[in-house]
Amino acid sequence: MASTATTDSSLTKNDNHKPCDLKVILLGDSAVGKSKLIERFLLNDYIPYQLSTYALTLYRHTCPHPLKSKAPPISVEFWDTAGQERFQSMHPSYYHMAHVCILCFDLTRKITYKNLQHWYDELMKYRNNIPVVVIANKVDAEPERAKKRYGFVERKKKGEAEDLPLFFVSASDGTNVVSAFNEAIKRGIKYKESEKNKDFVEEVLNFIEEEEKRPDGIFSKKEDTDIFMDNQTSLINV
Repeated sequence: MASTATTDSSLTKNDNHKPCDLKVILLGDSAVGKSKLIERFLLNDYIPYQLSTYALTLYRHTCPHPLKSKAPPISVEFWDTAGQERFQSMHPSYYHMAHVCILCFDLTRKITYKNLQHWYDELMKYRNNIPVVVIANKVDAEPERAKKRYGFVERKKKGEAEDLPLFFVSASDGTNVVSAFNEAIKRGIKYKESEKNKDFVEEVLNFIEEEEKRPDGIFSKKEDTDIFMDNQTSLINV
């Protein structure tokens, strides 16, 4: 069973827009069951909200830290394409600062498996270091297909040791859904806390956030006042 999500009725829209600890994106052809997989994993313990600018649905979820039992719970956002994938491309912001990707295909539709390479290639353009988990949905409809070999998922990512784990799941009856999503969360957190996560923009944003928290940081009001006074003194001296 999925871990408990934040469902407090006091949660406001402003809370929804607070930065999450982990961003999980889902990719794959239309109608492979991405939204249903998210909802099956969370078992209704989630808070969906819309990013109207990009016509996306986000699911905010809170769960235990997958690597540190004594660490505080983490907030996870699952980003759903909401039909944009029918254009065979996603807005670059969809990939921005993602920590892990779940690639989905439909076992009953061969074309959705063939198109995995397209989605993988697009992912690599924007986030070429993040871990990837592959999900083959609708195993309940075609259980025999789970015995076949799938060349795409047997390839090594950039020749590195990290593999592309494949899970045969069913959004309909719940088979392996929790295991697949938990694996994605674990790999995402491991990536975020590793040396691979060296996104320059992220480093700048983290620096700004830390400086804003410091009373003597470069963005503090005192610092702004001192600079203003120095400028005023300079003008007087002139």
